[in-house]
Amino acid sequence: MADPARGTTVLNHIGGKELPAASGATVRLIGPATGRQHGTAPRSGPEDVEAACRAAEDAFDGWATTTPAQRQTGLLRIADAVEAAADELADAEVADTGKPRALFLADEMPAIVDVLRYFAGAARNLPGAAAAEYTPGRTSLLRREPVGVCAQITPWNYPLMMAVWKIAPALAAGNTVVLKPSDGTPSTAVLLARLAAGHLPPGVLNVVCGDRGTGRLLVAHPRVRLVAVTGSVRAGQQIAAAAAADLKRLHLELGGNAPVLVHEDADLDDAVEQLSSLAFYNAGQDCTAATRILVHHRIHDVFLDAFADRAARRTPGGPDDAHADFGPLAGAAQLAGVRGLLDRLPDHAEVVAGGLALPVPGYFHQATVVAGVRQEDEIVRSEVFGPVVTIQPFTEEAEAFRMANAVPQGLAASVWTRDHDRAMRASRALRTGIVWVNTHGTTVSEMPHGGVRHSGYGSDLSLTGLLDYTQVKHVML
Repeated sequence: MADPARGTTVLNHIGGKELPAASGATVRLIGPATGRQHGTAPRSGPEDVEAACRAAEDAFDGWATTTPAQRQTGLLRIADAVEAAADELADAEVADTGKPRALFLADEMPAIVDVLRYFAGAARNLPGAAAAEYTPGRTSLLRREPVGVCAQITPWNYPLMMAVWKIAPALAAGNTVVLKPSDGTPSTAVLLARLAAGHLPPGVLNVVCGDRGTGRLLVAHPRVRLVAVTGSVRAGQQIAAAAAADLKRLHLELGGNAPVLVHEDADLDDAVEQLSSLAFYNAGQDCTAATRILVHHRIHDVFLDAFADRAARRTPGGPDDAHADFGPLAGAAQLAGVRGLLDRLPDHAEVVAGGLALPVPGYFHQATVVAGVRQEDEIVRSEVFGPVVTIQPFTEEAEAFRMANAVPQGLAASVWTRDHDRAMRASRALRTGIVWVNTHGTTVSEMPHGGVRHSGYGSDLSLTGLLDYTQVKHVML
């Protein structure tokens, strides 16, 4: 539906129907590549959240008692529908995020479809303990059952991918879902629900659009039994506090501040090439982005020069720019946050590449490299979530581990070395949920994605992620 004056009108998807907010309230959708409004979405309130949670609860008993094979069939058909609608989904994602269309189609769409197909298969492979007699005359067995209505809140950096990461394991396990996408990027979530509607009973997958107030209503709703969130550390802390009142289960994938350890025996050219691409991909708006590069002092200067040179050639661009390495920041507030960190750099820090916002419409920023920083600096301890990388020297391996672990977050890290023993020591010493060796940022559906400490708990992807959406029941005969 479209209003010529306001662009595309996105609607909620509740109980199989597409509906505006009961109050008529809307949120303006601003295109990051232009800075202009391109549509509206509902600002859902109590009535909308109640309707969505009621629809999910009404659908739960029927969906929970389907066979794994039936759930597999539904997810496979959704995967086929998503794959067939790639161009339509790209139009919606690009309008909301401004990211380069070619990169979305080449990098994200295949991974999105793969996650749906992976969990379709995983639905039929839940692990369990063998039945046995642990006391005379009694046989014990375990049942894995769905939790119930799951409230899921997804971020704006990868709107469609994060929606699929959340809904696929929840549906595969037999739960029903109420998904709230980020207020500025709801279009692909609603389109996903529309595509899924032909392959799921009404109410199994619902989408309510809105702002933080909508999210608070959803988290607090008494019909919800599990809350899964991908977002900032602050958002996770607030949601955990709110969910505690009703003892809801939580799944939190929160911020990152990934350290990268480059040792003197690393393949320097490969490290520079890979890291200069991965650090700035999606304008650095990635919780696993390679943001803090720690380089052995013997190769620090050479690495810094090469990395800064490569970063200077990483170019931002709009959705239709086939040569763009990354797109704009998500909005005016995100750009202002990045600018604030750079403007507050201490005197001992030096911007050696980039450092400027582009004087064009939209929210574009140069790929930026900062050297001379210290562990206590704000830009080192904070998750920048923008196209900014800091580079620091280290002398000894133990010092590198201390520097890597000296931040509150613990999502991902990478180590670059030809020494197998050193790589294994790093995999043990780095306090993160993911450690890559001589690569960074690669995810696969079969392996868990989650963090420790302020990066949250619970895992997306993998069989571990599927089990997070189940509960165990002991049955004794």
